[in-house]
Amino acid sequence: MTFRNTPSWKVIYLIRNPRDILVSGYFFWIISKFVKRPESLEQYFEWFTQGHVAFGSWFDHTRGWMSLRGQENVLIVSYEELKQDTRSVVQKICRFLGKKLEPEELNSLLKHSSFQVMKENKMSNYTLLRGWLIEDKNGSLMRKGISGDWKNHFTVAQAEVFDRIFREKMAGLPPELFPWE
Repeated sequence: MTFRNTPSWKVIYLIRNPRDILVSGYFFWIISKFVKRPESLEQYFEWFTQGHVAFGSWFDHTRGWMSLRGQENVLIVSYEELKQDTRSVVQKICRFLGKKLEPEELNSLLKHSSFQVMKENKMSNYTLLRGWLIEDKNGSLMRKGISGDWKNHFTVAQAEVFDRIFREKMAGLPPELFPWE
């Protein structure tokens, strides 16, 4: 990717453990009406690791954005660090954007952007799309909002295969760019 280095744009790129993205994606696609549905997590695992999912390969996409790290107009944040210390990450984003929130504004933002509040808000939880884009009458775009749920779904063999693919596809990038276990 190549961007002109101009101060008129800024990008905040959020990364997340691709294992969690795979599991989250699977649970979303099995209730969606607008994509080919996987028959099983095993099938979706194959699709994901081969890049045959909506928006293509996570590995290629992430590798492309990681090549822009260090540019003054690009901030890379991980979901895991956001979950661990939301306040600090929001403050980091504000500094990046050249904005300052008053304490009450920051507290309001933290309250209203919490997973639980957003999961209960029909304007952010996509329940208004049930029957139109989401088939399952109980389906929800917002399932758990946690890190590490992949451990409850991957087999030992899948975890080993995924780790091998991850090492191959992300070779040459510093491991500290990926702050998950």
